[in-house]
Amino acid sequence: MTADATPAPVEGARTASGPVKDGPEAFRGPRARTTTAYLRYVAGKVAGAAVSLLAVLVTSFFLFRLIPGDPVKFMTGGRQVSAEQLAGYRREFGLDLPLWQQFTDYCGKALTGDLGTSYQFNAPVVDKITEALPNTLLLTGTAFVLYTALGIVLGTRSAWRHGRPGDRVNTGLALILYSIPSFWLGLLLIITLSVGIGPVPGLFPTGGMESGGEEGFAQVLDVAHHLVLPVVTLVAVEYGQTLLVTRSALLDEMGSDYLTTARAKGLRDDLVRRRHAVPNALLPTVTLIFINLGRTVAGVILVETVFSWPGLGGLFYQALSVPDLPLVQGLFFVFAAAVIVMNTLADLIYPLLDPRVGR
Repeated sequence: MTADATPAPVEGARTASGPVKDGPEAFRGPRARTTTAYLRYVAGKVAGAAVSLLAVLVTSFFLFRLIPGDPVKFMTGGRQVSAEQLAGYRREFGLDLPLWQQFTDYCGKALTGDLGTSYQFNAPVVDKITEALPNTLLLTGTAFVLYTALGIVLGTRSAWRHGRPGDRVNTGLALILYSIPSFWLGLLLIITLSVGIGPVPGLFPTGGMESGGEEGFAQVLDVAHHLVLPVVTLVAVEYGQTLLVTRSALLDEMGSDYLTTARAKGLRDDLVRRRHAVPNALLPTVTLIFINLGRTVAGVILVETVFSWPGLGGLFYQALSVPDLPLVQGLFFVFAAAVIVMNTLADLIYPLLDPRVGR
């Protein structure tokens, strides 16, 4: 039989390897199908993040309307004012409008990047957030790098030496510090290392970001001096979570067959740990790292308040005490958006670390 006489595949016919595919699907290889699946996965995660941001926008408006207090009376500074003046203030800030109209105005402006005007500072909320954001990133960013590195290193060592005295000490200390409220630990550090006890003088400032009057490198050292205690507080409280998650994930991997095979090939324990066990145990730690990275934008409200640090956390505390509704709403939205965005990025990175995710 010649080549011309060979019958063509019939649509729907089967071969030894399965049904014969025709059309565009026949030319799509495994790489194309994997890319399509990943794009669908990305689209689903981005859509979910958008819905979450919309829910946060709605929640931030209605939640803080439950806070007791009249922002208009705060703006008068306790002075005796007439009813006409109070009505003028309410009209100026749109507080005389029906609640549904206030909500639609808020959502419409927020979608264009306008988060309103702060009552107490009489300045755009975006400007106040932009002004305080670098201070928060300096504090929480420094602490984030330190407690993430410390938690991963100690968590890896504890898991690899499971049951030994070092593991018990590391795990016990991490649990103790993780359970301590950050504001309480901050107050203890201020009492012992700032105020001083008995003949022991205070070594660090009690609060603030700088003493003032310094320039150049002296100013950098002054800021670093003020940074020590709040960073120590955050690292002490937060590193335990990273340690415990890393340790638990690595313990789950240590009984796997591929590690036994690697040891049987003669690889040293440190190489088995670095090249095989740790990379495969990083998924839960990556989730935690990205969530904590989102929190670096939010800052730590209690720690910034205790140490009078001029960041977003301290600004949020000031806004709640009024209540300064536009500033509180704007900060809440920024805090939640940072966590949502970072969590979404972690989800998008998962398939790159483990191809089984997203299929």
